Amino acid sequence: METFEELIEQCIQHFERQRFSAARINMYRFLWLKKLMPYMIKEAIQHYDASVGEKFLRTIVTGDTISRYQDDIIRSINFLNEFQETGTIIKYHYKPLERELSGPIGLAMENFLLHLVSLRRTKKTISEYRLPLYRLFIYLESKQIQRIEEIEEIHIMTFISTSTNNKIFVISSIRFFLRYMYEEHLLETDLSLSLQHFKYSRGEKLPSVYSENEVLQIEASIQRSDATGKRDYAMMLLATRLGLRASDIAHLSFGNLDWEQSTITFSQFKTGKEIKLPLLTAVGEALIDYLKYGRKHSDSDKVFLFTRTPFSPMTNSSVSLAFGRIIEASKVDVRGRRHGAHAMRHSLACRFLENRESMPVISEALGHRSTQTTMSYLRIDIGSLNQCALNVPPVHSSFYEQKGGVFYE
Repeated sequence: METFEELIEQCIQHFERQRFSAARINMYRFLWLKKLMPYMIKEAIQHYDASVGEKFLRTIVTGDTISRYQDDIIRSINFLNEFQETGTIIKYHYKPLERELSGPIGLAMENFLLHLVSLRRTKKTISEYRLPLYRLFIYLESKQIQRIEEIEEIHIMTFISTSTNNKIFVISSIRFFLRYMYEEHLLETDLSLSLQHFKYSRGEKLPSVYSENEVLQIEASIQRSDATGKRDYAMMLLATRLGLRASDIAHLSFGNLDWEQSTITFSQFKTGKEIKLPLLTAVGEALIDYLKYGRKHSDSDKVFLFTRTPFSPMTNSSVSLAFGRIIEASKVDVRGRRHGAHAMRHSLACRFLENRESMPVISEALGHRSTQTTMSYLRIDIGSLNQCALNVPPVHSSFYEQKGGVFYE
């Protein structure tokens, strides 16, 4: 039987034959040798197989969301499993980490998800519910709790206190699940009541915006001498000049571009609302420069592709990561501000407000479902808000001296 080191070396040689980039190969080598191998040594595992990789991933992926680092680890394990099983790698996209719910508690969770189906919840909603349930399942498993009747209020409260991401949804999901368990007579006590008055306050956040000069500095910082730069510049202008979200940039296809009419027409990925925007000269020129001299050959109808093999379409997260990298490298001060595609969209809305555009015009340009959504941007129009401020009238000293001033001592 081959050793773990031999498996890694053979997989790396396969990567080299497939012309994976040196940086990508080195990253996988690092993850296997510096992350996976120490885990195997700690657990006294001598030989690697897919089950080892699955157990390792369960120690890595524990949060509500998957970070870029965790994303790379999942992909590296799936590549290793596929190569060990088939001797080749024919799939470039990793399989999502399966969140298996087993045992009595897991079965109750699966039945709850089926209950959501009967309530006509969408597949997306049910998938979102599975994540906090899986996290609760893993937590209970770590506490050696395997039977439903062993679940106590202290377990639920402790689990909630460990949640950091999307806490409001985690609380509501678990509360709904516990109420279901009680109504189905699986729990003698309605533990959902312990979360009924659970307070989790989240301060109102102002949208992150950048001034016109800062946006111009960000655009100018992009070096357009190579394919990546040409692609990134075109994507950036779609956000800064037209206000497109990262999801709409990633899903933009050739069918959305009407060169004769100089328009871009598409259904927004987030809302489904169709929007038609003018193809501004600067945006059109950036797109043409990318399509003629930067875009790699592909049969995909998506406009923006990765610039490394296998030249697949960009994803929502990859567009956001590219924007973050560009803005950070532009030397614009980002302290206290988000620096992604949505910040550029907010900044465009701010320019509209500064130019005294009406709410319906801004709403139409940004593709909002209603002007109520657009109204939230009024919070960033500091100039107009200052005009609404009233002067505080002076208070005569007699007010403070009444009754000898003792009331105000």
